[in-house]
Amino acid sequence: MQRFFDSLSKTLLASALVGGGLIAGPILPNRPAFAQTPSVIDAAALTPVSETPLSVEQARAAANTVLDAVKRRDGNARYNQFADELKAVTSPSMVQRTMKSWPKLLSWKVLGVSRGSRSTTVETALTTSAGIRNVFIVFNSKAKLIGYHIDRSDLSDSKVAIQFVQTLADGQYISARGFLSLDLQKDVSAAALQQKWQELQQLTGNFVRVKRAVEASSNSTGKLVLVLTEFNRLTDTLFVVMGPNNQITGIDFPIDPLKPEPVR
Repeated sequence: MQRFFDSLSKTLLASALVGGGLIAGPILPNRPAFAQTPSVIDAAALTPVSETPLSVEQARAAANTVLDAVKRRDGNARYNQFADELKAVTSPSMVQRTMKSWPKLLSWKVLGVSRGSRSTTVETALTTSAGIRNVFIVFNSKAKLIGYHIDRSDLSDSKVAIQFVQTLADGQYISARGFLSLDLQKDVSAAALQQKWQELQQLTGNFVRVKRAVEASSNSTGKLVLVLTEFNRLTDTLFVVMGPNNQITGIDFPIDPLKPEPVR
């Protein structure tokens, strides 16, 4: 059985790395496959190709406006800075609660701006009460936020995987998407994360807790982390593939349940 499990781990990691990040295909039976489907929204594609991306000056100004709202912990302003596809999975009150859990933002510096055909990414260095953290903020042509990624390269892969699952369980789908690499975010929207998490719980029951995370396999370009997660009907192992700098490059929610033990 252990030999089968080790082989499965290697297969999952290889599939994720070769297949563009998302684990797909019938690896395990009766599971909600987290593959690219019509329900997955490409956030960048919501902005027509013909629209002009932000200039460097406009992008810097948009980033400063976003970070000023974070520093002031203004949930209404922060919500209004979201593009429509992000507003659909949150609310001003949810944004306010999320920001209250963050370390206090003291200052920031814009490090660079990268202009694409349909979006503009601003790299920033944030000085917070918990230390310095680099954050990449992505805007559409209307200076609305369509995604971001927080650099967690100083954390262990297991800790990042646990934080990702816990953030999903808290219903913070925009924050959970921030754990994904920017390339993966092009294919996986916050709405898709919400849908897949809710579909999983229809099978497993409500989330209870993350029990532990274990690195199952690795190679020169990535690691597969198994997150043992307890729900109220069963315990399931969630698969998280970590790329360079602990960016999440693949995820899968297989159903391989451990049945609850009888009461003694």
